Amino acid sequence: MSHSHPGRGLQLRVVASLAGLVLLACGGSGSGSSSSAKKPLLVAIYKSGTQQYFIDQATGFKAQATQLGADTKVYDVALDGNKAVNTVNDAIAAGASGIGITVPDQKIGPAVARAAKDAKIPLVATDDAISDSSGAPVPFVGFDGRDMGTKVGQEAGKELATDGWLKDSSKKVAALVVEAPTVSVIVDRTTAEREQLKKAGMTADQLITVPYSGETDSALQAAGPVLTAHPQITNWVVVGGNDEGVKGTLLALQNAGIKPDNVIGVGLGAYEACKPWAASQPSGFKSALYISGKDVGQAAAKVLYDNVKNNTKLPAKTIAKTTIVNKDNYKQVGVACTQ
Repeated sequence: MSHSHPGRGLQLRVVASLAGLVLLACGGSGSGSSSSAKKPLLVAIYKSGTQQYFIDQATGFKAQATQLGADTKVYDVALDGNKAVNTVNDAIAAGASGIGITVPDQKIGPAVARAAKDAKIPLVATDDAISDSSGAPVPFVGFDGRDMGTKVGQEAGKELATDGWLKDSSKKVAALVVEAPTVSVIVDRTTAEREQLKKAGMTADQLITVPYSGETDSALQAAGPVLTAHPQITNWVVVGGNDEGVKGTLLALQNAGIKPDNVIGVGLGAYEACKPWAASQPSGFKSALYISGKDVGQAAAKVLYDNVKNNTKLPAKTIAKTTIVNKDNYKQVGVACTQ
């Protein structure tokens, strides 16, 4: 028995390798059968990955994707449009099955949409809406900007009424509306904020725009000269596109010697607004609209996974919930405040 036929092993090996080739050919025809065993790779790309909101969003995205059975990769492209486009292409090359992106610049929408379409993989726009080259909107996961701005503006109006500033002739009141003029979702928010402040009794000339990039330092730099130009104002309302915008402007007010009691700041996010509350520090942040990045991350991972695995059509819009919070209720509502 020990003297096996020398040719037999060779024959068996040839048969085995032929069988392997047949399997490869079958698997290759519709990559479905081979990829079904492999975990899909879901990729999230963020424009300001170091901001708390996007850190929370990445956490939600990863947790949801992992729970569903997918692998994840998260990229921070800072505020660099070119880097974002390159990162989409890198993610596709790395085998991404689906991509969620918060773009640094909405103008890159067509390039990003084209790359995903050519690669035949699903794409969702998180937070900031984008369109493809034909102008058709890319499926969106995030918040309704007008609704958010309306809630922030209404809250500021409520605080104004409670404090009675507009009825007190000894007070000179104005509002700083912190706006990123090139980001449509932020303009949606600030436009609605202005409408509500007017409904609360403020006039158009009491509403002063502070243009910023979306980041705290940018708002701080932009608000300083505005305050210098309006020395007669005693009481300020501050609303804006996000918590960072309000925070930077509140810092500028503090630097100008305006006391927190003479400021009504309503944040949009609550992740910055909650910090002075948690530290029991007096602050111009009187309240904030709580938006959870985690909710958006989870929703984005879920719609991408359902599309990749079950061929479920991507919904045109997936809208996450929002709640007004203040120093007294932010913990109950679930704002996780990281110092």
